[in-house]
Amino acid sequence: MAISKSGRDVTPAEDYGFFGPDSVAWKVWGYPTSLTIGFSRAVVVEELDPNLVASVDRTQDIYRRPKTRYDRTIHYFALVAFGDSRATSRAADVLVKVHSKAIGTEPYGGGQYDANDPDSQLWILVTGWHSVLKAYEMYGPGRLSEADEAQYWAECARAAELQTCDPADVPRSRAELHAYYERMRPVMSGSPIARRAMAHLMDVSQLADDVPAVLRPARWVVGRFFRAGVIATLPHWMREMGDLHQSRLTDALARPVLRASFLAVAASKRVQLRVLGLLSPSTVPVVAPVLLGVPPVTPEVLTPQQARERYGYDKPAEAHLAWRAKQRDRVFGRGEAPSDDGLVESEPVLGRLA
Repeated sequence: MAISKSGRDVTPAEDYGFFGPDSVAWKVWGYPTSLTIGFSRAVVVEELDPNLVASVDRTQDIYRRPKTRYDRTIHYFALVAFGDSRATSRAADVLVKVHSKAIGTEPYGGGQYDANDPDSQLWILVTGWHSVLKAYEMYGPGRLSEADEAQYWAECARAAELQTCDPADVPRSRAELHAYYERMRPVMSGSPIARRAMAHLMDVSQLADDVPAVLRPARWVVGRFFRAGVIATLPHWMREMGDLHQSRLTDALARPVLRASFLAVAASKRVQLRVLGLLSPSTVPVVAPVLLGVPPVTPEVLTPQQARERYGYDKPAEAHLAWRAKQRDRVFGRGEAPSDDGLVESEPVLGRLA
């Protein structure tokens, strides 16, 4: 997508989506730490959920097609934060069908897993929004005010309406967030498949495998600082579970380098979009109108419920129940592989699969 300095080549969004320019979500998610270090931290921490990582390991998609998997996932994160209400509602609806494929038997505990399970969806949501905030605090402008932080978590609860989890379960403060992690900590597992996935997801060099030979040393340096930056945001119990070892000195060195780097990127919205384009090309059209200040066709902010009523979608927890039941019957009843129809249907919404 070619973007002119004036932003005239950017297609305006239909509306402001679910947050808008007065939101703290736009303030935090719009900083270059969010869809880089913040996003990477989110997908790394997610793998500590034994049910979630079982579904990731079963498909092997993060290993077979890392670039497209990364692109599609960032695309969805960005849609929730910045996308217009119609496109985001459509993505949330089709994602339920995508997740209906991610069911099976957890290899270590033996229980059944389902990516649409509300507890797994809450873990994805909370670790995602917290990771983006953590990166903003460590490598961006710093800690939010108490009022802004309260608004941020209230907006996170609004985003929960786009998933199968209950918005009432979303932490609303730093204290509630810490309490949530303490509740989840005994459930988490640093299994071999989790450790493999966590290490793999921090390697951003795989997303730039086509760089000229002369730039490969620079790619290696960026990748090392990126990995160090992600690990530096993790508490020690997560590092121990994930077998992620890093010295305090490396933690201390990563912070000023990354903070200065992100400050430089933040000074130019066009540079910020170019960096995003390297990681997730399909996300650029979603984020560009916000970063470049291109107003939407209709300057309104909707709630997820208003959008569902307007566009005719069910609540995610109640969506595609018959389809999900068929998938469960295929996998647990007949021992067959689940259908890929939801994935195929998602390509025009979230980007290509391969």
